[in-house]
Amino acid sequence: MKSCKIEYGDTMMEIEVPESATVMGPDDLRQDPPKVDPYEATRKALRNPLGMPPLKEFAKPGKKAIILCPDRVKGGAHKEAHRKVCIPLIVKELEEGGVKKKDITLMICGGLHRKNTKEELYWYLGEDIVDYFWPNKLTWHDCEDRENLINYGYDELGDVVEVGKSVVDADIAISIGHVAGNPYGGYSGGYKMIATGMTSWRSIASHHNPSVMHAPEFIPVNHAKSGMRKRFDAIGKAIEKGMGKKFFFVDAVLGTDNQVLGVYCGDGERVQEESWKLADKRTNVYLDIQDKFDILVFGEPRVFHYGPGHGTNPILMLQAIGAQLARNYDIFRENGVIITASLCNGWFNDEWFPSYREIYNKLQKVANFSEVMRFAEEVSNRPEYIYKYRYGYAYGAFHGFSMVSCGSIAHNHTSAIYIAGAREPGYARGMGCIPTNTFKDALKDSERYVGKNPRILVLPGVFVKLGFHIFKK
Repeated sequence: MKSCKIEYGDTMMEIEVPESATVMGPDDLRQDPPKVDPYEATRKALRNPLGMPPLKEFAKPGKKAIILCPDRVKGGAHKEAHRKVCIPLIVKELEEGGVKKKDITLMICGGLHRKNTKEELYWYLGEDIVDYFWPNKLTWHDCEDRENLINYGYDELGDVVEVGKSVVDADIAISIGHVAGNPYGGYSGGYKMIATGMTSWRSIASHHNPSVMHAPEFIPVNHAKSGMRKRFDAIGKAIEKGMGKKFFFVDAVLGTDNQVLGVYCGDGERVQEESWKLADKRTNVYLDIQDKFDILVFGEPRVFHYGPGHGTNPILMLQAIGAQLARNYDIFRENGVIITASLCNGWFNDEWFPSYREIYNKLQKVANFSEVMRFAEEVSNRPEYIYKYRYGYAYGAFHGFSMVSCGSIAHNHTSAIYIAGAREPGYARGMGCIPTNTFKDALKDSERYVGKNPRILVLPGVFVKLGFHIFKK
């Protein structure tokens, strides 16, 4: 046997696996192309956009511009993070073209994610950017503000198309995106930023649901075949058609440490097409293996991208498992076993995720997790959840349903999911998982599904660095 460590709450769990097990952390999987000077790359991309004139040519005196930016969940907050670099350069291009400072708005587009405090904005945008726009020209997209949502009906796939009025009213709409590996449609950025960041919860519900996320082409992650990606594109293009202008995209391909590997500007289709070529080189890892793995092992920290409680809130706990299965399904045996170290102590973090406890209770009343969607309208329209989202720095109510849709993917393709170290075993059972006191207990019990000599892949650090998509060579 050999020892290794996986994340477990705010600490690490030391586990023992057979000598034959494969252990691969982020540094083993890392294959980042060389980083670029983000300032020079952004300047060059802004002045040589794909399929559109340079931004400066749009920027005439009297024009109103809106810069659309992701929230804290993605993109990093280091000194040369994409947002910190590109926003001042975008502003400079606009001002040099003749747009006045008073006519430039920065809107944080987090969709159903919680609004961020000023302290958080300082952290991931930097004080200079926040202070430039604060207080009247830095706003939030509010997917529950019915008076300021424009409805364009349905797109070609039949999905709801609703977008914030501020985006429609602006003469120039600039979308900042991060092209980073994402189990939801392959990559963040591009039209995903539009379809999830600046629409309504009903529009988001069109694609973050079991009919889309449980479709055969959803896994393994593949942007070329993903039905979810097609929906992102369709909604984004329908918005462009409805408002009579195109988004000017400013997307950066990110490396393992959120460093900028390349910047692409201009037309949405062209930006996605070109940026994905570089992103594939960084994100897609091909293993030279004969047989797929029977057991997938990883640990969950208490805090990762959605916020504190991700490894304790049972719905988010399962969502993380479903996301990892999607990323690694090509090397994972159908009906294999997943073993996850997670606190699973029932701390929902109700301040940030107020609807989750009720959704968890609804899950206990259905025979199949997909059926919980029948409660979506009821829960998502509760005034107290809407209020907390709009004014209390909380996630939107439907967000919990979208997480169940992702998490239950894992149940569709495994024989068993073990939660090693579960502090409150009932919550693990409530999510359809098997709680065990120790990792050793989980590994031993898994023999009834995979036999005594399983092929095991251990992935420490999967939630610490930017994710990878692993395929069989």
